[in-house]
Amino acid sequence: MARMSAFEDTVRTVQFLSVDAVEAANSGHPGTPMALAGITVDIYSRYLRYDVERPDWPNRDRFVLSCGHASMLLYSVLHLAGYDLSLDELKNFRQWGSKTAGHPEIGHAPGIETTTGPLGQGISNAVGLALASKLAGAEVNTADDPIIDYRVFVLASDGDLMEGVASEASSLAGHLGLDNLVAIYDDNKISIDGSTDIAFTEDRAKRYEAYGWFVQSVDGHDPERVRRALDAAIQEKGRPSLIVARTHIAIGAPTKQDTAAAHGAPLGKDEVAATKKAAGWPLDPFHVPPSAKSYFEPWAKENRARREAWEKNATALSGDRAAKWKALSARSVPEDLLEQLILGDEKKTDATRSLSSAVQQKVAALVPSLVGGSADLAASCKTTIKGGGDVARGELSGRNIHFGVREHAMGAIVNGLALSGFFIPYGSTFLIFSDYMRPSMRLAALMEQQALFIFTHDSIYLGEDGPTHQAVEQVWALRLIPNLDVVRPADGLECAAMWAHALTRRDGPTAFALSRQKLPALDRPATFEPRQMLQGAYIVSDADDPNLVLIATGSEVHVAAEAKTILEARGKRVRVVSAPNWSAFERLPPGEQEAVLGKGIPRVTIEAGRTTPWKGVTGFGGVAIGVDRFGASAPAERLQVEFGLTAEKVAEAALGATT
Repeated sequence: MARMSAFEDTVRTVQFLSVDAVEAANSGHPGTPMALAGITVDIYSRYLRYDVERPDWPNRDRFVLSCGHASMLLYSVLHLAGYDLSLDELKNFRQWGSKTAGHPEIGHAPGIETTTGPLGQGISNAVGLALASKLAGAEVNTADDPIIDYRVFVLASDGDLMEGVASEASSLAGHLGLDNLVAIYDDNKISIDGSTDIAFTEDRAKRYEAYGWFVQSVDGHDPERVRRALDAAIQEKGRPSLIVARTHIAIGAPTKQDTAAAHGAPLGKDEVAATKKAAGWPLDPFHVPPSAKSYFEPWAKENRARREAWEKNATALSGDRAAKWKALSARSVPEDLLEQLILGDEKKTDATRSLSSAVQQKVAALVPSLVGGSADLAASCKTTIKGGGDVARGELSGRNIHFGVREHAMGAIVNGLALSGFFIPYGSTFLIFSDYMRPSMRLAALMEQQALFIFTHDSIYLGEDGPTHQAVEQVWALRLIPNLDVVRPADGLECAAMWAHALTRRDGPTAFALSRQKLPALDRPATFEPRQMLQGAYIVSDADDPNLVLIATGSEVHVAAEAKTILEARGKRVRVVSAPNWSAFERLPPGEQEAVLGKGIPRVTIEAGRTTPWKGVTGFGGVAIGVDRFGASAPAERLQVEFGLTAEKVAEAALGATT
């Protein structure tokens, strides 16, 4: 067997570390890491600007493994490149407490830029990351002194390109001309069910050309052709790049190359041995030759010098550029944000979408990192930053992003903007369409990203548009996502508090549910302290020794307040609790919850949506009032009567609550 070059040694090391880890775990995906090892080694040793000593370097290039099932590919390269990811962690692949989870998870190990696995999400996050580089650069760069100009490299699979979210995001990337985005498409022609020909026969290259991408096709196992394509992609201006790389899954495996059997299961002991023998590789598992570890060192030295020069330059910034850089890099928020967001017109009667919009304008003035937009509903959602300018091809200094009717991509791109570390991004649409973006929102919560999702038209009170557009189950469906705070404010003051909460919460996303219809401002005690709202639920009005508590959110809080008057005339002593952020309230210690809800007091919940989860709050003897069927097309006032959400009907139902 002829002596292998250092590059070939490194590629083989990545291939067989991946194979051995999957074999040891008896679980995983060996075929794709084997196919993409050469491309990935080249990216990390020739193109990607990073520093293992400073994995959080703000201007590092980002690498996204969109086909997250090939996670061992990433872990193997990170280990060899010198990141803090030991060989023992590779041996502990997919085990409890390891840094090497079945799919890459941000925060588990340095060098992982986003959590991938649900196909299509990674390449869509990459669009957001690339856009963030452009937006930040427009704020702080000068023509001869770029502070932020990082690039984004993506490995994507057939499955990624099949998913609709990737199509949506890729379309927007082409529209905006994101030339700092380079995607390598692993065209291995194999899916779990067999050949991709059974379901995926369109011309992917022409599709991406139609999106406005620069497209090249190469043999993915020919290093020189891959390098020429990467060089051309990096030099291309005005459009993102797709490199269609024809590869062979499980390349070199005698019986499993180019078969679905190599996708999602270990090769098996005999096949591993035969593959290693054919490659001239030692049979002992987790073999790492010194040449593979040292292969990345020259590039690492160059990158370290780049990072040090960048830090010196960034530290030397002065004046307006320094202030802008500090605000973006810290995502600065004033300490007295809530106080500044109380606008003085909290007695105003209006829809919470309008009241929230007014608060948002103040937020935009105070928080330069706030950027975002709508899925073609900016006028209805009222989320445009006034005077913020539009983001468009060749004009990336604006703050308002037109996502088009692409809700799922909007969610994933918002996640990418958040992952950049520079922005507090938001996306907006009607609450009913949150169903289109739930996977992205779930990942935002899993990744603990500060992303904002602003939903309006939050209930049956959408009215005449009917049940296709009336949210019934969506509020609770979103509350059930761990670490996603769902806020449903009742008036302007609660809008201010919920914006303050969302902007100071650094460990997860927030979803707003805002009304289309106008709501009256709540009457609160003279002693009311606005910060009480930040605990998630608070007492709006009380009674001496209450014997009934009404708990409501959003548009139903004023109904509860009216029902209190009726009930007290019937001999009840009623406490009204507003719960604009039930998600946060649930995190309070039991004693603090009890101080608001009372102990041993019958509970009635009122919310224009599904009641089943609320029954865990009311308990036996309590009453959950809401909407447990699809809505109807009619004026909002008629719907309120028909669905039993008037103060009179709420009071009548509440009388059925018992201790």
